[in-house]
Amino acid sequence: MKQTSLGSGFELSSKRTRKREFLEEMERVVPWAELVALVQAHQSPKGHGRPSFAIETMLRIHFLQQWFNLSDPAMEEALYDTPLFTDFAQLDAGMSRLPDESTIVRFRHQLEANNLGLRILATVNAILKEKNLLLQRGTVVDATLIAAPSSTKNKEGQRDPEMHQSKKGNQWYFGMKCHIGVDAESGLVHSVIATAGNVSDISQAYQLLHGKEVHGIGDSGYQGVDKRDECKASKVTWHVAMRKGKRKAIDTQTQLGQMIEGYQKILASVRAKVEHAFRIIKQQFGFTKVRYRGISKNDNKLQTMFALANLWMVRRALPQLQA
Repeated sequence: MKQTSLGSGFELSSKRTRKREFLEEMERVVPWAELVALVQAHQSPKGHGRPSFAIETMLRIHFLQQWFNLSDPAMEEALYDTPLFTDFAQLDAGMSRLPDESTIVRFRHQLEANNLGLRILATVNAILKEKNLLLQRGTVVDATLIAAPSSTKNKEGQRDPEMHQSKKGNQWYFGMKCHIGVDAESGLVHSVIATAGNVSDISQAYQLLHGKEVHGIGDSGYQGVDKRDECKASKVTWHVAMRKGKRKAIDTQTQLGQMIEGYQKILASVRAKVEHAFRIIKQQFGFTKVRYRGISKNDNKLQTMFALANLWMVRRALPQLQA
């Protein structure tokens, strides 16, 4: 009996994988036209090298790196190995040349040089605010540690000088700290600041405010934030969680103790929204370790990632509003 080879009409059925569904959802919610125009306004003049690829193609590749935590060389290989990525980047599989590592690196450096990560986050948030998805009446602030390689086996023979060691609980960490300000009602991120790991949370609280909120909410690490000079002048009312030891001492058998405990539970339910944004970045996008050396490069990456995280959180509501 004559066998049918793979190249003679045998076709695999296209399975609806989670990766495919994820990219289809992001295809619908990412404002491609606005972001392409933003990058194009800062496009450097073309040199005498090989012809470059379309801005939208490079932007799609850059977003694929953020969503799937791919390095520059890994992204180049993925374009050859994963047809789904090639289709999403609007590249023809039969092309004689696909974007290589150096092309991907140059595009990323261009974004970093023009601080376009911050502009991408601002552009996305402006669209969400226009759709009444970003209400901005209150801000929840929080910070998380992101580890950096502590090895000195590199060309410089030393650890990243811009990262720093810090202690959380009884555990020491080496890396950077990501501070964010989140809308208290929608849970969308509107402010991102990257610092060394030893910078205190409370020192960045005022910079995380957008200036229009009336309430600021934070965990016990922000105790005393309302007494800082930069916060005294603002009209924000701060709601900060009690420290664990003080909260355990509350007598919940009294009416006053029950009221205080109930207030702390309400604060905890609001503060939980900031943890959702961190979960998307760390668990879904896989950004648990610093990708580049230096604070500024990783800050640009974080700004872009939180812009994409905002779009992911509103992926079901935004298409309906656009329709």
